[in-house]
Amino acid sequence: MDSGTDANEGPGEDAAGRNTPGTSRRDAAGAGGRDAAGAGGAGVPAGLDGHPDRLRWNAKYESAPEPSFAPHPLAVRALEATPGGALPDGPVLDLACGTSGSALLAARAGRRVTAVDVSEVALGRLGAEARRRGLDGLITLVHEDLGAWRPGSDRYALVLCTGFWDRAVFGRAVATVAPGGLLAWEALTARARHGHDTLPADWCVVEGEPASLLDGAFTVLEQDDLPGGRKRRLLARAPAAVS
Repeated sequence: MDSGTDANEGPGEDAAGRNTPGTSRRDAAGAGGRDAAGAGGAGVPAGLDGHPDRLRWNAKYESAPEPSFAPHPLAVRALEATPGGALPDGPVLDLACGTSGSALLAARAGRRVTAVDVSEVALGRLGAEARRRGLDGLITLVHEDLGAWRPGSDRYALVLCTGFWDRAVFGRAVATVAPGGLLAWEALTARARHGHDTLPADWCVVEGEPASLLDGAFTVLEQDDLPGGRKRRLLARAPAAVS
């Protein structure tokens, strides 16, 4: 798969960006949310019943063909080979995961994964594929609205998000990266708004972001725009624990 394609994209999405022209912002949540209703939970969590993004994305996934479950290139980069050393031991947090092949890749490597999304249909498909591969014991599916998410005490060797942008959410996600862990993020840039005036500006990173939002303790390993300049990828490492 080429580096300009999001392996987790859903029907009608722009590759690697769920905050896309003509679609709603993609919401999800991290640990501290609730088990996915569509993946073994008892029902829709309070606050999501009638949530417009949940309904819209459920409808898109219900009408879509089976996903490929190919991992996102940024997840492959983070999990398999990174500048400055290997990924430390520990779990993975996959925000706005959709039908995430990245979560499956991390679980196949023996890591516990928290995969979170607003769509229980997407989570149900991911859960079914995880069971088919014998990985369901390693993947926790969380059905939650990212706007309501507040991190718990868990810390992650890798925090991954490849289809969502919100500065406040980014700041909360940064706080969940374990010492020496990696933050891997892809979002639309301001250039994505060219010709798409309905795309809100605050769904796009501006010049220097997301790296400019990190404190000086993080080491930015990579920050690059993809060809065309509509998407930007960040890979950064948290400071090591003080001994």
